[in-house]
Amino acid sequence: MKAFFTRLASGIVLLAVIITAGIVGGDFLLGLTLLISVIGYVEFARVFGISRNVMGILGVIASVLYVLLVRMGGEGNGGILIPLVCLPLLVFVYLLVLMGIYVFTFPRYRIEDVMAAFFGVIYVPAMLSFLYLTRMTEIFTAGMSLYWLIFICSWGCDTCAYAVGILIGKHKLAPVLSPKKSVEGAIGGTVGAALLGFLYGSFFMSDKAGVCALICAVGAVLSQIGDLTASAIKRNHDIKDYGHLIPGHGGILDRFDSVIFTAPVIFVMALLSM
Repeated sequence: MKAFFTRLASGIVLLAVIITAGIVGGDFLLGLTLLISVIGYVEFARVFGISRNVMGILGVIASVLYVLLVRMGGEGNGGILIPLVCLPLLVFVYLLVLMGIYVFTFPRYRIEDVMAAFFGVIYVPAMLSFLYLTRMTEIFTAGMSLYWLIFICSWGCDTCAYAVGILIGKHKLAPVLSPKKSVEGAIGGTVGAALLGFLYGSFFMSDKAGVCALICAVGAVLSQIGDLTASAIKRNHDIKDYGHLIPGHGGILDRFDSVIFTAPVIFVMALLSM
């Protein structure tokens, strides 16, 4: 019972922070995105044993630079053109630096260290940066409304999938990675997220209710893949949680694993449909 209330309390605090960031936007949201990106990257790097070596430190620096560069794509500072051009350049330079260190210090580091350091920046800060871009990119007249869809389809899917799985779940979805997840729960989560998206769109984006439902349905499917991806990485390295920052939930990656996949798809689908 104590564990339940701990999880509930920390969940409420986290939700309050997310809501505040969505309302305020701007540099407050940028700061939150930067914070969870860096912490998430460090958690990821710790799993692969590179958090305290040069590879991991460079990853932290690249994460900070990436998120700060993303700011150029919001609040009227050139739209999405600047990040579309500059961010791939940053990633390319980062890869060159990693490979240079690997080659000229050989055999101090393994190629697996390079791959983990590089992939970690793409997997965490690059994906999570779409929280800020979705809320702040100037071409979105409904930026704040779209921001909420990220959490409606990811965390809403989690809740609906859990409820349906408890009630009627019989067929295992991924028994090795997550024995408690069921096919019925996955379908229920997707349908539930689509319904939540439709209801949300009906109230706040009345002319886009159907689009919101479709976005949430697609986002829900990807959020479940994101959840299972994080579980697979943990299974491969025999750990239960990525961290202990959020009581009752684990680390940043344990709570934002589904958001990592939904934020980019919400952004892209919004570009195509809004």
